[in-house]
Amino acid sequence: EVQLVESGGGLVQPGGSLRLSCVGSGFTFSFYGMTWFRQAPGKGREWVSGINPNSKIKSYADSVKGRFTISRDNAKNTLYLQMNSLNPEDTAVYYCAKSRDSRYYTRDDAYNHWGQGTQVTVSS
Repeated sequence: EVQLVESGGGLVQPGGSLRLSCVGSGFTFSFYGMTWFRQAPGKGREWVSGINPNSKIKSYADSVKGRFTISRDNAKNTLYLQMNSLNPEDTAVYYCAKSRDSRYYTRDDAYNHWGQGTQVTVSS
């Protein structure tokens, strides 16, 4: 059974940083593209960032480019999202998702395996 477990969320002041983690199990982690999405209150799920299996291909939503960094450690079956210069607009539940192949996709309907989410709140 595929499982994805996120952690690392919390309350942070504007300008602060957090690092999210997502541990995968039940599949060969190093074979698959991985992605972070987020969902703010009252809004749809928004693609944040994706990474291919060997970490050579990464991309980011314009809203987080230059502030967030996606990475992965295949030996630890773990996906990361380093978030710097956080602002209140980054407040959301953050989800990791496993792609169906080595690519990643920006549409959430391309994914059928999701973590439970971790809450990030940016507030003073």
